[in-house]
Amino acid sequence: MRQIRQIRSVGLGLLLFGTAAFARDFPQPQRVADGVYVLEGAREHFSRANGGDIANTGFIGTPAGTVVIDTGASLRYGQAQRAAVRAATGHDVVQVYITHAHPDHFLGNQAYADVPVQALPATAERIAQGGDQLAQNLYLLVGSAMAGTAVQAPGALATPTPDAVAFGGRRLQLIALQGHSSADLAVFDEATGSLFAGDLVFFERAPTTADADLPAWLDALDRLARLPVRVLVPGHGPVVRGPEAIAQTRDYLLWVQRTLREAAAQGLDMNEVMRLQAPERLRRLAVLQAEWQRTVMHLYPAVEAGSLPRLGH
Repeated sequence: MRQIRQIRSVGLGLLLFGTAAFARDFPQPQRVADGVYVLEGAREHFSRANGGDIANTGFIGTPAGTVVIDTGASLRYGQAQRAAVRAATGHDVVQVYITHAHPDHFLGNQAYADVPVQALPATAERIAQGGDQLAQNLYLLVGSAMAGTAVQAPGALATPTPDAVAFGGRRLQLIALQGHSSADLAVFDEATGSLFAGDLVFFERAPTTADADLPAWLDALDRLARLPVRVLVPGHGPVVRGPEAIAQTRDYLLWVQRTLREAAAQGLDMNEVMRLQAPERLRRLAVLQAEWQRTVMHLYPAVEAGSLPRLGH
């Protein structure tokens, strides 16, 4: 049974940020293929100005109803997204899939309390156990845009099989991967070749690596690259119709992996590593410096520890 919990910090959030309605325009759906729509998030970090709307979400219309991929960062977002679905497709939502357990992707679930909302088992478990803390953090970052938001943990999706699921004859492959997080779900629409890659793929924005396993992430990118993709929807950044988004994400992760290892071998401390510069080809990525600093904080201690000589027994 799906679980809904009201966040204790709602009152605190309203006291801190006021009760005025949040005024930022909601992202408008872009039709990127037949029946396939994307709502593109801001290429920024969470802020009061963007209301937490920084992730891409989307939906796929079928004769049996609409399938939603990710629900955004708030009840407000989820409600507006559901209204956009009806306006664009003429159908309501019959299924929601959550790609992973980061708050900009699942805190709109509450708007779909009457619809099956599913995620990979590890994602569902993490949201059930830690979703409250993630939501509280967002209240402090984005303020009144979060008003009324509660955590609705998704139901666990059985481990995907090679067989696609069908909605009104439209076949969707549910692909279980990991690397950006401990469980990353990608959704591939066979009819249009549209891939919702979640945060396994970023484009023109530096990837977030707080929960990253870089070798697993690179393996996941290799698997996605083998799909017959015609339209790729990254978790953050613009939609692409070629290999450039996967290639750019791979390039960034390989640079991170190599740079951290070389820094550890040279004995650099964390502050010194944070001051290292990305190669010119990556410097245009949005929020690059902030994400690099977070990457160093989250990943460098383990790389540094792994580089130390092991003492004999």
